[in-house]
Amino acid sequence: MKAGISTASLFLRLNNEDAVPLFAEWGVETSEVFLTSFSEYSPAFAKKLAGKKGSLSVHSVHVLNTQFEPQLYAEHPRVRADAFKWLGKAMLSAQVLSATHYTFHGIARIKRSFREDIARTAALTEEISSYCEKFGVQLCYENVEWAFFNRPELFAALKSACPNLGGVLDIKQAKLSGYPWQDYLKAMGQSLTHVHVSDRTTSGELCLPGKGSFDFDELFRALKGEGFDGAVILENYARDYSELKELKEAYLFLKEKVEKFG
Repeated sequence: MKAGISTASLFLRLNNEDAVPLFAEWGVETSEVFLTSFSEYSPAFAKKLAGKKGSLSVHSVHVLNTQFEPQLYAEHPRVRADAFKWLGKAMLSAQVLSATHYTFHGIARIKRSFREDIARTAALTEEISSYCEKFGVQLCYENVEWAFFNRPELFAALKSACPNLGGVLDIKQAKLSGYPWQDYLKAMGQSLTHVHVSDRTTSGELCLPGKGSFDFDELFRALKGEGFDGAVILENYARDYSELKELKEAYLFLKEKVEKFG
């Protein structure tokens, strides 16, 4: 296992071109780069980041979901074609950064009229996955309360049509969904590629790992029990802490757990 930080934890505090060298300066092992908008979905921008990452490895990339991911499942062929063009730019960026995983939300459950079509979604997910594989990147569905994979059992349905699909366990999103994170972990099993971790206070507020009441020992024992050997990535919101040094301290807390259990 490796400990890491997502640049999403610095969203609205530092841009990616400043966050990446900061992580390198801190000695962070691995990271997830959260590409924040269309201007960042380009190989030119990725080359800029790659030139600043030093020994920092980039495990995965993430994008702002609603900008093109739901449209990859659109019924209108022109809408889908345009969405795939943007996906291609993001995957080229991942390739430049040597990232091998793509954290994916897919369909957004925003409209009241939304109706699940699991068979169609699974079939189109296989198309998206195959497209990403052309760039050497694995598509990895994340459990997200407001997106398609909001219940543990949906992963098996996607996996049945998309055998190379990876999974991302997000602890805070499991809480929001109302299902134990253990259920999502069991659903993803050997397909789990990375984990997004955060913490909560006893009153339920989000905070950095080590500052709340979440049982990280239980999490790491469970991950080890599944044979997991991927990245455990700190992903908090910028409002969850006051100073940058707190983020570094949380990473070191996480790294200690990785060294203890991994």
